Amino acid sequence: MIKFNIMPMLRAKGRTKCWLYEQMNMNYRSFNRMASGETKFIRSETIETLCQILECPPNELFIIDTTLPEA
Repeated sequence: MIKFNIMPMLRAKGRTKCWLYEQMNMNYRSFNRMASGETKFIRSETIETLCQILECPPNELFIIDTTLPEA
């Protein structure tokens, strides 16, 4: 299963989820679902924004977790 790697990236950069939310300019419910890995859909514009804010390439935003079953 592909998961977001956002929270570990924030911790490594000394940033918080609240900080990222303020940078993203999106509603809190959508943001929280995305950050928690509960969303199944993400716009390419959102990926681009995350990459710019977190200063990373897109492949660093995601990890493959083989311990979780596919949905």
